[in-house]
Amino acid sequence: MRPVLTSAEMRAVDRAAEERGVSVEALMERAGHAVARAAAALLGGTYGRRVVALCGKGNNAGDAFVAARLLASWGAAAAAVTMTSPEELGEPTAANARRLQELGVPGLAWATPAAERAIARADILVDGLFGSGLRGEAAGPYREAIEAMNASSAPVVAVDIPSGVEGDTGAVRGPAVRADVTVTFAAPKVGVVQHPGAELAGRVEVADIGIPGDLLPTDLLLVEPGDVAALLPRRAPDDHKHRSGDVLVVAGSRRMTGAARLVAEGAARAGAGLVHVAVPEGILPIVQSGLAEAVFVPLPEGPEGSVAASALGALEMDRYDAVAIGPGLSTDGEAPELVRALVRASPVPVVADADAVNAFVERVGELRDRASDLVLTPHAGEFGRLVGTPPAEVLDDRVGFARKAAADTGAVVVLKGARTLVALPEGEVRINPTGSAALATGGTGDVLAGAMATYLARGLGAADAATAAVFVHGLAGQAVGRRMGEGGIAGDVALGIPAAAEALRGSVAS
Repeated sequence: MRPVLTSAEMRAVDRAAEERGVSVEALMERAGHAVARAAAALLGGTYGRRVVALCGKGNNAGDAFVAARLLASWGAAAAAVTMTSPEELGEPTAANARRLQELGVPGLAWATPAAERAIARADILVDGLFGSGLRGEAAGPYREAIEAMNASSAPVVAVDIPSGVEGDTGAVRGPAVRADVTVTFAAPKVGVVQHPGAELAGRVEVADIGIPGDLLPTDLLLVEPGDVAALLPRRAPDDHKHRSGDVLVVAGSRRMTGAARLVAEGAARAGAGLVHVAVPEGILPIVQSGLAEAVFVPLPEGPEGSVAASALGALEMDRYDAVAIGPGLSTDGEAPELVRALVRASPVPVVADADAVNAFVERVGELRDRASDLVLTPHAGEFGRLVGTPPAEVLDDRVGFARKAAADTGAVVVLKGARTLVALPEGEVRINPTGSAALATGGTGDVLAGAMATYLARGLGAADAATAAVFVHGLAGQAVGRRMGEGGIAGDVALGIPAAAEALRGSVAS
């Protein structure tokens, strides 16, 4: 897994590297070289091409000055548009501005006719306005410069992060540069892997600028294909169904009969040897009619058509290897009571999704009553209800909220969304890079819960089962989106899980 850094962590890494003898000047030179290479590749050559670097006043501006100097030395017609006076630049940014001027590359002040002409005629733009430390929205001349880059037809290479994107959250609170390529240094920043910033970053290239790898923090990680391929279980030649994982699904109610079927399909398509589906007895015939391979457990129900609390006695929990509970259960009647009792008493790992999460609203402390093999899978709305925070605030700091919830509950917390996070109680957070808007349709979360339970049943620990399921489910969603656009449904995603898992294994093996 690849480390992902906040702006404060990157500053600390820079300081630690300097203490190891890696100067800021050397880091800036290497960073600018990486940006120049990316620009040259995007142009398909540099001779006679017009390059304009837009430079603020921080280290990102210094990187852009270096890139412009190198591109000029490679035959490009370069110019630097500056947002501040030379006196406002710190070192070594100011030194690189002087070196550029000594080479004869013009420095053009923002909002002058010369700067406007240069931007209008540019073949490529280098965005060096803001670094990853931006908070809030760009204003004044910086806002105008961002809007000018977006209005240009020239491709844009962003230095470290597109200007206007918050480096620690990926939030965009005003105009932000839409980059074709973002060259980030040492490790990706949160803002280029979390949406909406990730969408604006274009292709992200991580450049090695000489920072020792042991200085990079490892509690925020971007999951990579090889990580998941190594986790995916495989059946041995002599395995039988009970050695391939027995999964129990507890789901559904009178008004939501499809949820149980989708969880079961997700579990089966992820490779479960046997799926047991426990539903209120009144809907059993409906659910049975859509599932040929499952074993069924009728549960006593209350007058609302939801499961009764007494159903726990009918489940024989020690027969299974993992359980997925919650989708479609509703919060009517005794269903929440059953959820809480099962989560406390289950001798096997539990995936608590949807209404199983809702059952613990204002009772979060009870989640600590079971062992650590519990996975909670809320979307932002369910998460907000669980922790008593408006969803909009959750979305502003998804990493921070997910990390805190995992620490407070002792569970692995899967905060679903673009992009889904897997937070461990010890503080580690894994960012999943797969998925697409094709997953923004009802029932896809049910499929994910089933797949996750299968990976638990097949022997993965809670964090790894969640990580693998989210990644493979995202790949399946991407494939559905490519094939079916916005007409894909949750059942299509379930059907795509086997191919996604096999393609992942194959791509890493090759």
